Amino acid sequence: MTLFHQILANNLVANITNYTVWFAITFWTFLETRSVFATGMIAGFYLVLIAGTAIWFGSLVDHHRKKRVMLASTLVSFTFYALAFAFLSATPAGRMGDVGGIELWAFIGLVMLGVLAGNVRSIALPTLVTALVEEDRRDRANGLVGMVTGIGFLTTSMISGLLVAWGGMTATLILAMIVSVPVFLHLRFVTVDEPERSPEAAALPRRVDLAGTLKVVGAVPGLFALIIFATFNNLLGGVFMALMDAYGLSMMAVQHWGLLWALVSTGFILSGIVIARTGLGRNPLRTLMVVNLISWAMAAIFTIQPWIWLLALGCFTWMFLGPVAEAAEHTTLQKVVPYERQGRVFGFAQAVEQAASPLTAFLIGPITQFWVIPFMTDGAGADLIGGWFGTGPARGIALVFCVAGLFGIALTSLAFNSLYYRKLSAAYLKPEPT
Repeated sequence: MTLFHQILANNLVANITNYTVWFAITFWTFLETRSVFATGMIAGFYLVLIAGTAIWFGSLVDHHRKKRVMLASTLVSFTFYALAFAFLSATPAGRMGDVGGIELWAFIGLVMLGVLAGNVRSIALPTLVTALVEEDRRDRANGLVGMVTGIGFLTTSMISGLLVAWGGMTATLILAMIVSVPVFLHLRFVTVDEPERSPEAAALPRRVDLAGTLKVVGAVPGLFALIIFATFNNLLGGVFMALMDAYGLSMMAVQHWGLLWALVSTGFILSGIVIARTGLGRNPLRTLMVVNLISWAMAAIFTIQPWIWLLALGCFTWMFLGPVAEAAEHTTLQKVVPYERQGRVFGFAQAVEQAASPLTAFLIGPITQFWVIPFMTDGAGADLIGGWFGTGPARGIALVFCVAGLFGIALTSLAFNSLYYRKLSAAYLKPEPT
């Protein structure tokens, strides 16, 4: 097994641990409270934390050895999971079902901080692809990264549903702490040979250099536009993060929903295999735009009727095409951004892109709960389209998905035909200096 594959395997187990906790806290909160508002707030708070820490995390990745940062990530996650477990054990069970209670949100906060610490790995890993993989193979390596993410989703969605049904968050946190130990020990004894920093880079102060990062991003024609496109894409993607679990759990039991996610998450794995074998084509940006058009078209129709098979098809398509889009963006950044700045640029891109999703998540939960659901239950929407679309709370959530998909199609079409797309494509396709 090569060094890159060992890092991938270690990240796989770490992803399984953190994704299991993330899926479980969302499932568990909805089942405890039956509140779409609560799940929307969880998504929103988490994405705010992602956006608020990504630039700092990117600076940590650039200023320290990637292996050391990843070890620290596992240790911090373990600490917060232990604190959350202790808090849950000391809190009366009845207090956790109160959406307005401080106990519920304090517990959710501890859990989210543990999951958040794992985000350092998502910034460090693509920089290691640059360091460990030749340029003409990076798109395929990025496909393997997407496959690892998919395996994590497949495993954790099933584990989370079963764990929550069997032992709630207590069992979930115990498992997360146990698994974190071998993850830490394995990485501790893996030797990672990283390129030495240049004297100029080593002389720079170890701080969050936002101005320098903006200068690097601005020097690449069209790179800001790519980040802004991903930002608006995530603005719509926040709808899915806030409402998907509530929609799925309105149609089936939690263990069945977890198993369905395990099934559709095979799309991640298949996608990674395809990318690893075929790459992303001559221009990854074009691939990015095409898969976004397909994804949003599916998003506009996968809840048009309350059919489980249609829901599964939509989720599978989203899962299959997601790694393609991410690999295309990463492959572009890995070529046009200097290695010593990649952590900060990846962190900056993540911060800007994710900053849009909390707005959607914070808004869409209350809007869906207090306006769209009544609109489709006994309001004008039920009278206007309820005869064929269906009525009730779940159909209100479904309508939000359909509208988000249509907006996504319009956004991607504009980006595909923009001057910025052509400029960044030209920058990527420019031959390397000899």
